[in-house]
Amino acid sequence: MRNYELAYIAHPELDETTLTNLDERVAGWIDAAGGKTIKVDRWGKRRLAYEIQKQTDGYYFILDIEMPADACIVVERDLRLSEQILRFMITAKE
Repeated sequence: MRNYELAYIAHPELDETTLTNLDERVAGWIDAAGGKTIKVDRWGKRRLAYEIQKQTDGYYFILDIEMPADACIVVERDLRLSEQILRFMITAKE
């Protein structure tokens, strides 16, 4: 198991219950890939540095996760297919 940091930006027009459901869904994708979520840090709604899909704001989430190296591909596919997520990035931690 390797340590990773997952950062993603959710659509700004989502309400609080939808954001909570999205957070649980992302954690479920990580669990299904054989990993586990260590820490979730919700930064809240922030201004984007540049427009993404004609949006100027977004909800930021930072997750510390542990999962096998081959599980990144599966989690990235699920994140890419979600229309509620504007951008994401998975980075390996040392």
